Amino acid sequence: MKRHAFTAAAFSGALLGAAMFSAPAIAQERFITIGTGGQTGVYYVVGQSVCRMVNRGSDEHNIRCNAPSTGGSVANVNGMKSGELDMGVVQSDVQYRAYKGEENFADDGPWEEMRAVFKMHGEPLTVVARADSGIEHFSDFPGKRVNIGNPGSGQRNTMNVLMDAMGWTEETFSLASQLDAAEQAAALADNNIDAMVYVVGHPNGSIQEATTTVDANLIPVTGPEVDELIETYPYYSKSVIPGGLYRGNDEDVETFGVSATFVTHAGLDEEIVYETVKAVFENFDRFKRLHPAFENLEEEDMISQGLTAPLHEGAARYYRERGWIE
Repeated sequence: MKRHAFTAAAFSGALLGAAMFSAPAIAQERFITIGTGGQTGVYYVVGQSVCRMVNRGSDEHNIRCNAPSTGGSVANVNGMKSGELDMGVVQSDVQYRAYKGEENFADDGPWEEMRAVFKMHGEPLTVVARADSGIEHFSDFPGKRVNIGNPGSGQRNTMNVLMDAMGWTEETFSLASQLDAAEQAAALADNNIDAMVYVVGHPNGSIQEATTTVDANLIPVTGPEVDELIETYPYYSKSVIPGGLYRGNDEDVETFGVSATFVTHAGLDEEIVYETVKAVFENFDRFKRLHPAFENLEEEDMISQGLTAPLHEGAARYYRERGWIE
């Protein structure tokens, strides 16, 4: 009995020793969460696409990525501040305001911990109106039923700026609904609203749904007020939505817009950001095929345009290795 007890103890000790010896060789799996937007929008696809690239190399770097649907740009900034999100897709104007602590971020002050990673696709302010609404230009909005976007979304933020420039308030409209991106196309089709706004890359599923289920037109957003916004704010630029992308909309439509940017915070581990950036750019052709809005992405533009916050050191490290920055 004693011999058996000794043998068992020795065997257990050997197993424990082996486990302790091998433990450092097993790298700990790390998880990152990316804030996106509504499931019909391109932000959701951006997050899912980045995660797809990261997760392809998980066996090597032990990083696992997920990208749930969120309320959009402002919600993503707040999620990163609170620690609920590690990275997020954020409009270039929202990135600017959050970093500077302006407008809807004024109470919190500048978020100097924000760090840029790269720029994504351009995002024009897209206005879709029912053909029977009498809306032919953005200036026809007064007295109409308009979905101005849900609080925390990029379209709501852009609409607030544009409404201020036009001297409008919510009372300017007969209805100022606050539906999120996934709800507004159905509301347009059901004649609950006359027009919807969406800051989004093209082609887009929600705009496709809106123009397929009801006769609807993409509406120009132009004029001196818009020109002044573009001149005042460097993150805005004129934009053209190509004709032929959506049913009944064969002509180009002039508007203005921002860019989608991919951001994080200074506290996120440098290696995680490095591996995330590496996963995207070393699978760049594959990445660009994941959505039509990505087709015209250029590496040089992605690391130099639309970025207000400083580059995260993990991103800068990869860009230096590629010779893209000094």
